[in-house]
Amino acid sequence: MVQSINGLPQMSLRETYDTSPNEVHTKFADSLKNAIDGVNKAQVESNEMTKALARGEVDDLHNVMISSQKASVMMTTATEVQSKVVEAYKEVMRMQV
Repeated sequence: MVQSINGLPQMSLRETYDTSPNEVHTKFADSLKNAIDGVNKAQVESNEMTKALARGEVDDLHNVMISSQKASVMMTTATEVQSKVVEAYKEVMRMQV
């Protein structure tokens, strides 16, 4: 298995044919969980840095703002991906069998 740029697993064509639907489901669920955990970790890190700045424990506003923007971009991306997945699901459900 090859690692992609974002850390999500990429499967070759051969692996795709040799993988059962249950394994694909498990890999997808794990990838989704890891992505959500990454967004949560960025949000928690941003909150902690902001609180530390407010308490006067951190005087580097630059890093606090970078952390905040990183968490914001990750949350926006996750929301957009969610919307696209729901849209794709609805499209599949509209297909006639």
